[in-house]
Amino acid sequence: MSDKDLSKQWEKIQQKTFTGWINSHLRKKGDSIKDITTDLSDGIRLMKLLEIISGENPFTKYEKNPKMRVQKAINVDCAIKFLTGSGIKIVGIGAEDIVDGNLTLILGLIWTIILRFQIQDISEEELSAKEGLLLWVQKKTKPYGLNVQNFHMSFQDGLAFNALIPVSYTHLTLPTKRI
Repeated sequence: MSDKDLSKQWEKIQQKTFTGWINSHLRKKGDSIKDITTDLSDGIRLMKLLEIISGENPFTKYEKNPKMRVQKAINVDCAIKFLTGSGIKIVGIGAEDIVDGNLTLILGLIWTIILRFQIQDISEEELSAKEGLLLWVQKKTKPYGLNVQNFHMSFQDGLAFNALIPVSYTHLTLPTKRI
């Protein structure tokens, strides 16, 4: 498999994962998306997502039923302005990129949102988000005899990742000893 094929495969995995993450929040308001490249393009669901995860209601003036490209771009720009006003640096992603369905940039925007509103707020024993997440992973993988030291080398053989599966899917169990 070529690097380009792997990149496309990874992009599809991210698309599916981020769509699921978005839907886990939008369902709280009775909404969902199917295609991340088109369902966020008018800005309505993007603003709704930001309202849900921020706990704020910053969007009072926007086009509620955008038909024209310019109306969609104005809505998406409202969402981007909210993010930048929240201290998030948005580099190289404009409203037009979202309206046009640029998958790579949409995934980048969603990852930035996840980092700000989900991961940054993680705190474990007063550590940074990354340190706290590593500590959490270490605690969850310890019963399997794993010594996770970082998110790079410790995940290369797949054992740490597999040990985390029962955390999300509680009906699954893995052996407690290495095979």
